[in-house]
Amino acid sequence: MLAETRYEHIVLNDTRVPVIAGTTMKVVELVLAQAAYGWSAEELSGQFPYLTLGQIYSALAYYWDHRETLDADIEGRVHKVDHIRNSMPESPLVKRLKGKGLV
Repeated sequence: MLAETRYEHIVLNDTRVPVIAGTTMKVVELVLAQAAYGWSAEELSGQFPYLTLGQIYSALAYYWDHRETLDADIEGRVHKVDHIRNSMPESPLVKRLKGKGLV
């Protein structure tokens, strides 16, 4: 069941994660794309043509109004990925590159 928010295009999914209404895109995913590439709202619209500018601006407004919570979520995701990456054995490709002194 989705829960409405004060933001026209943002709803909370069953796990209380903010998503863009009518999509499966999490607000944090859009924010990470903007941070990674430095895209403006208009450039985000070009990269995600299924989103309207209204949806994008609403997601960005939600982020800025809930920045601490969402930044903590992002940090948790980064730590989880780092943990998984560090627990994986070295790939054969990396081993070969290291053997050749290329890495």
